[in-house]
Amino acid sequence: MKYLNICIDIDGTITDPYFWLERVANHFWLTVNYDEFIQYEFHKVLKISEMEYDKFYEEHKLEYHSEDILRNSVVEVINELYNYNNIYFVSARDKSLEMLTLSYLKNNNISFDGLSVLGSHYKVNEAKKLKCDIFIEDNLNNALNLSEAGFKVLLINTTYNQGELNENIKRTYNWIQILSEVKTLIYSNNAV
Repeated sequence: MKYLNICIDIDGTITDPYFWLERVANHFWLTVNYDEFIQYEFHKVLKISEMEYDKFYEEHKLEYHSEDILRNSVVEVINELYNYNNIYFVSARDKSLEMLTLSYLKNNNISFDGLSVLGSHYKVNEAKKLKCDIFIEDNLNNALNLSEAGFKVLLINTTYNQGELNENIKRTYNWIQILSEVKTLIYSNNAV
């Protein structure tokens, strides 16, 4: 029996949130301190134009998204959650990255029930379609949109997602804590 429908973002949530930033900074011969990375838009942090960043991204997205580094314990936790929940990845990545993303998840032995590559940061409609019980996210704006639509959100902590949270959002610090929070939600829903 599957208890919850869990939606999970990919970039910065299951992957290292600073991997891409380091690559961009190196390309432009810049140095960035992670503590300075206090907003989600990389080009603003690096003080380069959005056009420069977009050009870089288009040239390197396949290579870098293939090499993304996973956060600690993410594979073990997601695979454990998969045993008794439905796991859906919901990403803002561009549709052109769908097959690469699918391969990346499979090559890293991550179990899941579905993948939605939206090409947009607006995830509320997809969460509704998937009857999401809890959404795991790293982008504060996405978390706020989802929570305001009534979804419970676990926001995995980063330097760029600091800010005021509402009652539907809980800040977490690692995937072991996420596992504990999901188990608590199952028990509190009297699902077991």
